[in-house]
Parts: sequence; C-alpha cells; structure tokens
Amino acid sequence: MSKHLVIVESPAKGKTIEKYLGPDYQVMASYGHVRDLVPKEGAVDPENGFRMKYDIIERSEKQIEAIAKALKKSDDLILATDPDREGEAISWHLYEVLRDRGLLDDRGVHRVVFHEITKKAIQQAIEEPRDLAQPLIDAQQARRALDYLVGFNLSPLLWRKIKRGLSAGRVQSPALRMICEREDEIEAFVPREYWTLDAKVERQEQPFTARLTYLDGNKLDQFDLNSAELAHDAQKRLTEAANGELRVAKVEKKQRRRNPAAPFTTSTLQQEASRKLGFTASRTMRTAQQLYEGIDLGSGAIGLITYMRTDSVALAGEAIGEIRGLIEERYGDNNVPDSPRQYKTKSKNAQEAHEAIRPTSVRRLPNEVRARLTSDQARLYDLIWKRTVACQMIHATFDTVAADLVPGDSRHQFRATGSTLVDPGFIAVYQEGRDDAQDDDEDKRLPEMAEGDTVKLEEVTADQHFTEPPPRYTEASLVKTLEEYGIGRPSTYASIISTLQSREYVEMDGKRFIPTDTGRIVNSFLTQHFDRYVDYDFTAKLEDELDAISRGEKDWVPVLEDFWGDFRDRVKEKEENVTRAEAVQSRELGTDPKSGRPVSVRLGRFGPIVQIGTKDDEEKPRFAGLLPGQKMDKITLDEALELFKLPRDLGETPDGEPVMVNIGRFGPYVKYGSKYASLGPDDDVWTIELPRALEIVAEKKKKDAERFIKSFDEEGIQVLNGRYGPYVTDGKKNAKIPKETDPKSLTLEQCQELIAAAPERKGRGRKGAAKSTGKSSGKTASKSSTAKKTTTKKAATTKKAASKTGTKKATAKKTSTSKKAPAKKASTAKSGSAKSGSGDSRLSAQPSGDRGPE
Repeated sequence: MSKHLVIVESPAKGKTIEKYLGPDYQVMASYGHVRDLVPKEGAVDPENGFRMKYDIIERSEKQIEAIAKALKKSDDLILATDPDREGEAISWHLYEVLRDRGLLDDRGVHRVVFHEITKKAIQQAIEEPRDLAQPLIDAQQARRALDYLVGFNLSPLLWRKIKRGLSAGRVQSPALRMICEREDEIEAFVPREYWTLDAKVERQEQPFTARLTYLDGNKLDQFDLNSAELAHDAQKRLTEAANGELRVAKVEKKQRRRNPAAPFTTSTLQQEASRKLGFTASRTMRTAQQLYEGIDLGSGAIGLITYMRTDSVALAGEAIGEIRGLIEERYGDNNVPDSPRQYKTKSKNAQEAHEAIRPTSVRRLPNEVRARLTSDQARLYDLIWKRTVACQMIHATFDTVAADLVPGDSRHQFRATGSTLVDPGFIAVYQEGRDDAQDDDEDKRLPEMAEGDTVKLEEVTADQHFTEPPPRYTEASLVKTLEEYGIGRPSTYASIISTLQSREYVEMDGKRFIPTDTGRIVNSFLTQHFDRYVDYDFTAKLEDELDAISRGEKDWVPVLEDFWGDFRDRVKEKEENVTRAEAVQSRELGTDPKSGRPVSVRLGRFGPIVQIGTKDDEEKPRFAGLLPGQKMDKITLDEALELFKLPRDLGETPDGEPVMVNIGRFGPYVKYGSKYASLGPDDDVWTIELPRALEIVAEKKKKDAERFIKSFDEEGIQVLNGRYGPYVTDGKKNAKIPKETDPKSLTLEQCQELIAAAPERKGRGRKGAAKSTGKSSGKTASKSSTAKKTTTKKAATTKKAASKTGTKKATAKKTSTSKKAPAKKASTAKSGSAKSGSGDSRLSAQPSGDRGPE
C-alpha cells in the first residue's frame, strides 16, 4: 500500500516521477481533463450567476475509477498536474469528483507543481506543497465560460446565416481578421516606382559600393527619383561631375554592440522554431512536451527542458550559475559578462511557471544526447540549448565605418558603409532569426580611407525598384503579432492556427496564410455585425481582465456579466434582422444570355458557387462550383458562364454506359453509368475526349476487379481486398480476416462470425469532439448547493458562480463533506457539432476552438 497517491496529467512522465519519489508514492495520470462542460446548450447559465454544468468525459471514466480505487489504499492525495491555469483547473476538477464520492473525508489533499522533471526538482516540489489556487481556477473557469458563450451563440448563427460546420471563437476570430485584413492590404496595394543610384568605386584594388544620399545639396527621399527620365538625368550629371573619381569628404568610425536575445518563452520558441526549423506551432509544442516529460538517456527517463508553457524570461539563479560555468569552460572567461544578464518579462501576467524555457542542465550537450532523441527532439533541444547559453554570454562587437564621397566640387554626395565583426561574443553560439529581413551583421569591409583621399569611380548605376505590399503572415509572424496585441495566450496559438486551417478559413501558400472565400465571408460577417467582439483592443482588454482574475484582483462573475448582456442582445438582433443573402454576400455578375436569368456568385453548402436564376423562378436555379484558384470577389460573368458548360457528355462505354465529365467536391471526375473515377493530374475536364476517358474507366474497373474476392449477394456480404489487406464487410461493419485464412475459402457462416465479432464502426462526428457520458459528480461547485435528485439520474455537476469554494477549506487535511455514492450514468450526450472544437490536448471539447487555459 502506497502512502501517497500523486496525480500528474501525462503517463509519459509518471514512471520517471515515481522512480524519483520512491516506494511510498504511487504516481497515476489523469490523461488531461476529467470533466468538461456538458456539450449542449445550458452548460453555462447566465441567469443563475453563470452556473456551469459539468459531465465526466467518457474517455476519463476508467481512469477515474482506477484513481479512486488507488486512493482508497492511500493516506493522502497529491495533485501534481501541470504548473499553469489549465493544470490548476484539472486538479480542481479531479478534487471535486473525488470529494463528491466521499473519498477525501479522511485524507489530506495537497497541490504541488513540477517546473522540470529532474530528481532534485521533483523532491523539492513534494517538500513545498500548497493549496489549490482559487484565483487561477476562477480565471480558467471564466475563460472557459466566455469561450463557451461565444462558441455556442455565434457558431449556430453562422450555421443558419452562412453554412453548416463553421465556428467563431473569442480569440480565433480576431486572428482570422488579421489574416483577412492583411490580404485586403495586399489587394489594395498600388506599387510605386523609385530609383536608386550607386557609385561602383575602387581603392587599393578593393571594390565597394556607395549609395547616392544627396543630390544638389538636398537629401534624397525614397520617391524623389521616381522615373527613368529623372534617374538617368541624375546619373549623367553625377558621372560628368565626378570625372572618374570621388573625393572622401568625411570618415566616421564607431563601435556597435549587439546583445543576445532573452531565453525562450512559449511564443518566441514557436516563432524561432518556425523560422529556423520550419516547425508549425503545434509541432513545436508537441516536441517540447516530449522533452519536458522525459527522455531515456540510458539510465532512465529524465526531463531535458523546463515547463514549456510560460511567458517568463527569468532564469533561476542556480541555472544561471551553471550556464556561466559552462561558458567559461567551453568558450573562455572572456565570453562571460561581469555580472549575470537579467531579463525582464514584458507580459503583465507571465505564466505561473515563472521561468523561461531552458535545458534542465546545460551540461547535457546537444551532441551528447542526440543519439537518444528523435530528429525533431534533437533539433528543438539544440535550439533551446543554444539560445539559453547565448543569453548569458557577452555582447557581440562590430567596428562600423561610414564614408561620405563627393564627385568633384559639386553638392552631390554618396555614402559607403561597412562593418566588421571584431568580437563574436554570443554570436559564436547563436543568432536570433528574423521575419522578412536580411541579416545586417555580415562583414562588409571598406578599404582604409582618410578625408581628402580620392577613390576611382568605375561607373554610376541607376536601378529601378517598385514598392512591395506587406507580406502575408507566416505562423511565426502571426504569433508575434497576436502577442504584440495582447490577444490570446501563447499556449493557445497552436490550436487557433489549427482551427483556422481545419475550418478551411485559410490555406497555405508555401508557409504563408491566405484567407479562403469562406474565411473572408465569415470575417466580413463578424466585423460588420460583431465588430466589438473581433476588435483587437477589446479582445486584449478582456485578456487583461482574465489575467486580473488570475491574480485575485477581480471577481470573475462581474467580468462575465459585463460581457454577456450586450453580446446576447447583439446575437438576438442579428438573428432577426440579417438575411442569409446578406450574410453569404451574394453578388450579381450579370445576365445569362441564353435564359435571361440573373447570374450570381455566393457561398454554398460545400463552398463558393455561381448560380443562374433565383429560388423564386418557375424553373429551378442551376449551380456550378468555382474552380481551384477562382475567387468569389474576382470571378467575372464570362468565367462564371464557362462553368455551366459542365457536365460534358462524351459518349458511351462499349457496354453502353453513358460517359460524362464534371467537377465535384473532390475535383474533376469521369462518370460512367452510376460509377465514378477521378481524372489524372494531367487531364483537363474541358478538353478531355472519350478515348482518354475510357482509359480512365478501364483502369478503375481493373482496380475494382482486383479489389473484389467473393460475395454473398443475398446476405449483402462481400470479401474484398483493402488498403491494409483482405476483409469482410456487410456495409455496416468491416472485419479483418486472420492471416492464416485464405479469403477465397471463406464460407458464409465464417463471414457472419467474423462480422459479428468485429467492433462497431466509429461515428463520423468531427475530430476532437468529446463524448460525454452524462456521468455527474453529483454536486455543484459551491458547497452550499447540492445536486437535485430525480428518479432516473443526478443532475449535471454545476459550479455556482456566486459563491466561491474556499481553497483552504477545500484542501484541508480533512473535509467536512459527507460521503456520497458515485453518481449514476445518464444517457450519453452527443457532441461533435461545430459548436465544439478541439482546443487543447488536455480538453477535448472547446466551443470556440481556442485552447482556453492560459
């Protein structure tokens, strides 16, 4: 019997922690959240102090039972979920479930946090337990309630007014707005012409370049030379004035220092991994989680980095000492600054981890641990290690030179600049990447020059340029901009980006985001009708208020009340007054010359479509989907009419089946009889002829024949070859065929037995949605309110907003609540609608698609 039961979130680190703590401790995982809001309307009740109803998540049932069983054999409970608000909430939910089952009456409850998975850190944390932090719980509850209220009110409105499957989120929607506004800027951008004049010069057989900065005594602005005529006139005058040489009028020599970047936060790690490694935000966080939870280096698993969800740039004093010692050994004491570098966190509410992301020990060198890591783990660890070491090194020193060169006695002037890296300092280890900018720290040496010297002029060149539009956002630049605005929290960014892509609001052009027609229509609808709620300042202010709740400076209920009243009224008003045609931004293109009916473009159920006629016409409207690359706001009448030339009838197969080609939801295809085959990548739906179509049909028939093994037609059972081998199917269930069995020899009875033993097919609900069993904890979160009993089941767990649970009472050694039997199961509630999105790996049903914790 273990004296102490420790609960962590992930089983990956559980064994490591158990090894460090010894035989008196049993470590179990919660596998993320154990409860969530019921996946239906009414989960948050604004009319009753924002009372929140919870159900146990179906996938957590078995684990809760296992935890409860282990707790009965233990003296106390140690909640050691992750050191952030989400982790605090997971501990609180588990505490509530176990308390309502009467399992905490005679046991102490403690909260500990592990900022790194090392023996010393684990043992130290166990010796410093605390109570559950109610302000952190309240902040997470408020954030969850806000995301629910936005998601469960705006998403259905988008479904009714635009199309099913859409979603809106408190942070997701402002991020979409950023991407759409950048695209608007690009489309509205008008390039401006400008010219630059450079002098190609040489001194002491060393060529270099000088840029024209003054013309006729006037400093040149970017657009002063905005035509070929002006540029070539200036070029001619400068060449004549110089007469083959330029005089050195002035030489300035300076020294420039560049300091290292601060150690990584969640946001800067995501940005830098995107720039340098090509990682997405989700890939970065997934890999960082693995490094934090522990890697077996030969003598058991050990955490290689500190906790990866943090806004802090501070480093522990012990870590700084180790880093400075390593720098002195590997790079020399001249690269160690006189005093440790201290970095100040910019965020007003840095995450509770209180320390930057760093190696748990910089003595674990990247090249020494690489063999034990995956490629992604090795590359990310190398990045974190280098950034951490570099942040405590001496600055880099550059010698800079600027020389002003004058042609003859004129009032024109060129300037040549150069720089030389004198002492690399931290650059010997690491340089921070940049977005859309070139590195200006490369050596650009100039020859020795003094005032009055002359340099040989080879020629004056004139180069034409055009201004360029602002670049589209990459993941790195979007994360950076969101953070600068104070929108969301770094730990939510990966899920926000994932949601924008899964909803098909954006697509990727290389590594840059382009809004789709659907994304632009949703954004236009929200900015036009819910402008306040996608406003950057409003969203940032709301984040500040949530942060204030987490610090105990504000009560969470008034914050929700301030938000809810106007928001509820706005949703109701738009529900009644905005037509679907207005929402989908139907645009009339002209008139069909054949029928005389109007031609329009709008967003349909499966994407953008053009339409001939209206629903009020006697003849039904005709529809055609836009082709890849065509945009709703750009398509012309002629282009739209071309789409109605499909489907094209090509003739018949030798068996008399009609053959036609068309474009469907999944691309161009050929239809023969009632069957379909996709066109090849080199086939053009507009020009393909019958012979080629018959080749495609023959290839498809051959594949289908190879797939078929045998069938029992009366019973509707077939034996087929599949992607992963032969199987039996009745159209409802698929059953694998044992390897030792010849599929051709199967009898009807054997097939029926295999199908009967096969698992049911999984539902086709949206990814990430969690099923809720309806199992309740049996109580409200408030001690004063108990769940009402019915003849069939207990009411769903609720958190009464108006009365807080006192943390100290909740986590005291003994709890005064009476023992209760576990709640009975209610009917399973369906989830997986567009109202619920995947927000966090620890929480499988988030209405808005935002992660929600920090």
